[in-house]
Amino acid sequence: MKNNQSFIADIKQNLPSGLVVFLVALPLCLGIALASGAPPLSGIISGIIGGLVIGILSNSNISVSGPAAGLAAIVLAGISDLGSFELFLVAGIIAGIIQLVLGFIRAGSISNYFPNNVIEGMLAGIGIIIILKQIPHAVGYDKDFEGNQKIFDGFNLSEYAANLGNALSPGAIIVTLVSLAILLTWDKVSVLKKLKMLPGALVAVVAGIALNELFKGTSLEIAKEHLVNLPVPQSAEDLKNLVTFPDFSGITNPKVWILGATIAIVASIETLLCIEASDRMDIHKRITDTNLELKAQGIGNVVSSFIGGLPMTSVVVRSSANANAGATSKTSAIIHGVFMLICVLSIPFLLNKIPLATLAAVLLLVGYKLASPSKLKHFWEKGKYQFIPFIATLIAVVALDLLKGVALGIAFSIFYLLQGNMKRAYYFSREELEEADEIRIDLAEEVSFLNKAAIKKTLKNIEPNSKVIINATKTSYISDDILEMIEDFANVRAIEENIDVVLEGFKTSYKDYEADKHSHIKITHKRAI
Repeated sequence: MKNNQSFIADIKQNLPSGLVVFLVALPLCLGIALASGAPPLSGIISGIIGGLVIGILSNSNISVSGPAAGLAAIVLAGISDLGSFELFLVAGIIAGIIQLVLGFIRAGSISNYFPNNVIEGMLAGIGIIIILKQIPHAVGYDKDFEGNQKIFDGFNLSEYAANLGNALSPGAIIVTLVSLAILLTWDKVSVLKKLKMLPGALVAVVAGIALNELFKGTSLEIAKEHLVNLPVPQSAEDLKNLVTFPDFSGITNPKVWILGATIAIVASIETLLCIEASDRMDIHKRITDTNLELKAQGIGNVVSSFIGGLPMTSVVVRSSANANAGATSKTSAIIHGVFMLICVLSIPFLLNKIPLATLAAVLLLVGYKLASPSKLKHFWEKGKYQFIPFIATLIAVVALDLLKGVALGIAFSIFYLLQGNMKRAYYFSREELEEADEIRIDLAEEVSFLNKAAIKKTLKNIEPNSKVIINATKTSYISDDILEMIEDFANVRAIEENIDVVLEGFKTSYKDYEADKHSHIKITHKRAI
């Protein structure tokens, strides 16, 4: 009975966030399919599989999977090179199998070596991209497909400004402003806050549809091109014709295998980056099993490719929208998949009335929260050894792409690490006491983000109702990554799971490589009871 009540409560709590993610994901799935040169329904199929299959198999509480903009160029080139989408689907199956193997050989552990400042820089960069890419949709200029994450690809500022000025839609602007007003006030008005089952995003969407219906026949009417555009099958036969199946005659083609391996590597790296980012957005600071995530992604990609879907990754835009909407468990991702399946099959004509301007308003707020000025200030105050990798990642993600941006940020982090000291480590021991098992972690003189994996694994495996001593008596420097992880463990998880945490020898500040006034870390850790 308790389990049933808990299950129902979980659904109630995550239903609003699942609905918000569904609304955000719908045009993204279609847009990425369009950009990939694939059938429109292929994006929807992968979105459904991302919610239902990967959502069930994954143990990430915040991450949401679906077709990824980062793979669009690879998919487009792959379809062109192979000559058919049916052959490409075989490459997608191969990619899924490779990901499954990567999960079994525990390749997911490489995510532990992504520094926090790089992950935050990536999120801030994606936030800026979201804002820049949604502004045109917000004013009725829809030259770019939904989900495009390229800013400077063939970009001409004067041409862009002229086209944008000529394409302004007063109706779209009104819808955007009304939607923003609803979204901004929904969680601030006490009466509205009580309506937890009715998310502001849904109200904004309904308002957007209603406004455009009122605008019909006037100069304010929003053009069809500025609305969601789902394929509408008239019969079961039409639906069957929209679904594409793989052509296994190309299984011996070396090009298919090379493409499959390429998709597997890129998709896996993007997934691991997103998982790290999602865990940081989780208010409960839970840790996702990245090896299990790779297995889930592999199975999801195999299933998706078998029924004509695009390859998938865990996606930052959807995941951040999920966290922003208050998701507490993976139930939210599953609910978004259920909504997508039901609505696409039953009411595509209604979904096609949703203005992209309304969805742009939702994403503009998501982008702002990812790239808020407070985040820039936060890393500036941490000192140059934290700020430079952060800002380098941010700029490179915006100017280049996600993978190149993260690679540059990690390169800066490693450079500063080598510049400081390579001899950093930590030691832990488990002692059998008369009263209870005790885990003791003795930090070395210097502890960097390279020690994150080992410490993270140890903290993850600590059982509820146990005792942990973290000793920093001999430590002169602790990386900000490690301090934040210890703080999250002591102040959140330890309290929730009744873990007795004793922090010994922690100083009020740590100098970072040199006597620089910005180069220190303040901590407020206290014993967690």
